[in-house]
Amino acid sequence: MKGSIIVLLFFAAGCLLGVMGWLPFNPEGSNLTLYMLYALMLQVGLSIGSSKDLKFIVGSLRPKYLLIPLGTVCGTLLFSALASLLLSRWSIFDCMAVGSGFAYYSLSSILITQFKEPSIGLQLATELGTIALLANIFREMMALLGTPLLCKYFGKLAPISAAGVNSMDVVLPLITRYSGKDMMPVAIFHGILIDMSVPFFVSLFCRL
Repeated sequence: MKGSIIVLLFFAAGCLLGVMGWLPFNPEGSNLTLYMLYALMLQVGLSIGSSKDLKFIVGSLRPKYLLIPLGTVCGTLLFSALASLLLSRWSIFDCMAVGSGFAYYSLSSILITQFKEPSIGLQLATELGTIALLANIFREMMALLGTPLLCKYFGKLAPISAAGVNSMDVVLPLITRYSGKDMMPVAIFHGILIDMSVPFFVSLFCRL
């Protein structure tokens, strides 16, 4: 929760700087977002490759556990597509690109802005990226706050799916507490697979 609030505060500060014109450079003519994207992709690789428990996690898993990230992806994309029925301004693929962040708000928002700018312009691309940022922050916060209820009413796998990529980090302590310690390897494996899928799905739907 604290991390999400900090992200929102930085987002609000960035909006304020942009509106007031206090930025020391012109963001439209800068490659800063591209370099930030490269840095985030590097961070994804480092976080996965440097995990000391990766070998143990992979060794303790069963093929049936692949159904959990598959269910997360299918469910998220299905309801993202249905959301396009309520949002006439954005196409079904735009909505699915937003949902494809799977709570990875920092990476997905930059990817969407970067990929959509050539086709719809910087202003609309930035708007869609902002929607992705907020939607995925809210998903993380809902997983943090709702884990006890999700586990109680929908089973011990529900918090893992709801958390998206955060099942391997931010929401992991709550998943371990309410779903059980035996779910920890499953949650981490789920988070790693979802994490790796974000760039693929976001770029796919942004180009459709």
